[in-house]
Amino acid sequence: MLQDIREKFTGTFAIVLLAMIGLSFVFFGLNYSFIGSSYAAKVDGEQINPALFEQRFGEAMQANPQLATIDGPLRVQVRRQLLDQLIVEQLIESYLNEHGYRISDEQVMDAVRDEPQFQKDGRFDLETYRSFLAERGIDPTFFEESQRQRLRQQQLQLSIAATALVTPAEYRRYLNLFAEQRVATVASLEPADVDAAIEIDDAAIEAYYESNAPLYELPDSADIEYIELKRSKIADEIAVSEATLASYYEDNKRRYLQDEQRRARHILILSGDDEDAAEAEAAAILARIRAGESFEELAAELSADTLTGPQGGDFGALTRDQYQVELASEIFSMSEGELAGPVQSEFGFHVLRLDEILEPGPLPLEQVRSELLAELREEEVDARYRELERSLSDALFDLTDMQAIADATGLGLERAEGITRTGGEAIGSNQAALDAIFDELVLTGGQISELVELDADTTAIFKVADYRPAALQPLDSVRDEVAAALRAQRADELMRARAESLIAAVNGGTPFAEAAAEAGVDVAEPQLFSRGDTSIDPTLSAAVFAARKPSAGDPVTGRVRTADGGYAVYSVDAVLPGRPESIPLAQRDQGKLQLAQQSGFGDLQAFVKSLYDSADIVINDDIVAGSDLF
Repeated sequence: MLQDIREKFTGTFAIVLLAMIGLSFVFFGLNYSFIGSSYAAKVDGEQINPALFEQRFGEAMQANPQLATIDGPLRVQVRRQLLDQLIVEQLIESYLNEHGYRISDEQVMDAVRDEPQFQKDGRFDLETYRSFLAERGIDPTFFEESQRQRLRQQQLQLSIAATALVTPAEYRRYLNLFAEQRVATVASLEPADVDAAIEIDDAAIEAYYESNAPLYELPDSADIEYIELKRSKIADEIAVSEATLASYYEDNKRRYLQDEQRRARHILILSGDDEDAAEAEAAAILARIRAGESFEELAAELSADTLTGPQGGDFGALTRDQYQVELASEIFSMSEGELAGPVQSEFGFHVLRLDEILEPGPLPLEQVRSELLAELREEEVDARYRELERSLSDALFDLTDMQAIADATGLGLERAEGITRTGGEAIGSNQAALDAIFDELVLTGGQISELVELDADTTAIFKVADYRPAALQPLDSVRDEVAAALRAQRADELMRARAESLIAAVNGGTPFAEAAAEAGVDVAEPQLFSRGDTSIDPTLSAAVFAARKPSAGDPVTGRVRTADGGYAVYSVDAVLPGRPESIPLAQRDQGKLQLAQQSGFGDLQAFVKSLYDSADIVINDDIVAGSDLF
């Protein structure tokens, strides 16, 4: 049944989906060394496409713009790590195929039903699901296959994790540590405690400023003029007339030919272990409908099909091939409004009602309107984009003034200030734009850049109107900032010195409280520390639990810089072993699960490494090095 339901979601939007996915990758800054290369790597003879590898690198650059600034061995290292990820994905996919990992349609649909975006009032809603995918031009088959692939990989992970064992001794040790408590005495220092001891004069400020000059240096920057050609702006200006749409539909309606479709409803009663009882129940439901009860209400109340039941049992309009064989024979012999049943299938017994017969022929215009409009707009956008790109290129060849180029092409002249080598508000961190702006001929030579493809949908040219080399800010403009940094540095030095003095005194035999008083540090009463106590500074808590256990009469001392910028000196006086029985049962079970998951994750890593080590892997070092052809 679920297979039949899934098949009815088939459509013609796969290409649209691929295009939509492609838009999420910005192709700026990509190198083109893969041109002419047949593979990035070979994994047991299977090739990894270099274009896929470059796309993955482009995606990484978009997510982490700082990658655009790295070069040399570090860049090669990053590219190699990305290629290794692709290799691992290929190894896992091959393993899944070889060992017959399968995900049923029921499992896929269960995963779909659990997705929050497909739910309404906490329950899966078929219309919400259909609308969600249709609005995004997503082919349901493609979407469900991606879910199937994700579940296959998850199945492998779970199968390995399930073999992970946690011994009783390991679990007991974990519980002992989890519930362990420590008694510690803490002396705290805050910057305000040493503020009075800090004196800062002009000479000290000047010395700090000079020794830390790079901190107060403004990077070189440029004010720019630019002309930008964007597909989205062109698309906003395009209107498709009804006459054009109707004509385009007539020319293309053969693409939308369909067989006869029938819209039917059903109520499913599962067979279970007693087919006679199920058949009798279906017959009784049919009798109730014939007596006047609502088919839709009974379907919502009684049908075992959780996909169609809430919709009143509605299958939607389906062709004969999309129905299950037993149902198709019955439905395609019925008249509109006719009831039938009980009809047996492999799932159970069905009560049927035929609501509508749709004759064979092309889908009506209204049903394919949005798809045809998108195609027409895209064709017009492509044509106008190429035309404007040629005009911009011609104007760039003939003219040397940005305003004249803007006037000649009808494109607006934009301006942006303060662009640095890491980006700016107008261009973000687009590396292609930055490379063009900071090219020496453009930056200081007064030239206009060549046409720059910023991404798949944007082209631009740039001219630098004003360039400011990197320069040290005058001391007077950053004096307060320098003084604050110097004061913070000296406060840290004084706090650390007092903390070290306190620890040295304690290690020399002075009681903790007495040593703290001599160092001028406030001491709190001994405190009970528990793991996960959010009321305690996390760095202090981590240090207390990381300290070795004290022996009788010999506390363990240490210091740590706290999250608020102060210092804490601690003395771990005692350790109270955890009592597993004091931990709530649910928490204990969760701990055991976490231990198993950690062990299973280690097993999974080892498994993947074994696949990698035993595979025949050939790396194309030229692709990894990414030597640009241009």
